[in-house]
Amino acid sequence: MDIQALTEKIGTEDNLRCRQHGDGLIMIDVDNALATATICLQGAQLIEWTPVNNDPVIWLSDHASYSTGKAIRGGVPVCWPWFGDHADNPALPAHGFARVLPWTLESIDTRDDGASCLLFRLEACPQSKALWPHDFELRLSITVGATLDMTLESINRDSHPVTISEALHTYFHVGDVRNIQIAGLDQAAYLDKPDGFREKRQTGNIQINEEVDRVYIDTLADCIIEDPDLHRKIVISKSGSQSTVVWNPWSEKCVAMSDMGEQAYLSMLCIESANAANNRIELQSGDSHSLQVSYRVMDL
Repeated sequence: MDIQALTEKIGTEDNLRCRQHGDGLIMIDVDNALATATICLQGAQLIEWTPVNNDPVIWLSDHASYSTGKAIRGGVPVCWPWFGDHADNPALPAHGFARVLPWTLESIDTRDDGASCLLFRLEACPQSKALWPHDFELRLSITVGATLDMTLESINRDSHPVTISEALHTYFHVGDVRNIQIAGLDQAAYLDKPDGFREKRQTGNIQINEEVDRVYIDTLADCIIEDPDLHRKIVISKSGSQSTVVWNPWSEKCVAMSDMGEQAYLSMLCIESANAANNRIELQSGDSHSLQVSYRVMDL
């Protein structure tokens, strides 16, 4: 979908406009009475959401690259059809291909409360089949309002079963990651990547004072980011997701990432609603699966 086709699709929608950014990436800006947001057509990647009278909720790197075929550092990348490194071929791109392919804007709607609803679609194409030789359809609905609601629907269009892992890899903006706490995962088992993926168990709330890269498994729990510096809580509610990933690269790895910035780790935190590790999903031919997540902000 080029910018002319997208402009025609948006038509007279007062709350939406499209533009080109970086090396030609197409952005959709949403500005309604409840919130502002920006979505990149590549990857259908939301890169900004700010409810009225709030600080930005979604973190976006000041050093992010806006290039065709490269994920933008921040926002909500869609990791699909595998999460992390490919299980059988680590030479394939990490987190799959959905976050770097162009999606199509299928429909636009405005709810009675003023929230803007956008539906995006991605289907199998030569680029995807070079990496994953299956027919599929992905639908991502994004509702921008006082809450941010996202639903990722995976449909197996192939003639045989397929196995997927997935995540909405959400970067959150925080005041100082060293001062926040994450509630909701007490007693959950997790795989600790910095410690060789050893299985451990969470005790109490999560605090961040070193590199954290954990896949919490077999958990349907909501999570709450308690942020004393910004005087707010971010509530993360999910369904169709049995894993929660918590990630902060900390100082040494942050410096090594050209699109992060030396001190960026202090203002960001990833909490990802996922189906990963032993929570992978098998889809029979014609079957579908929906991963839903809702984000809302409350006073602390």
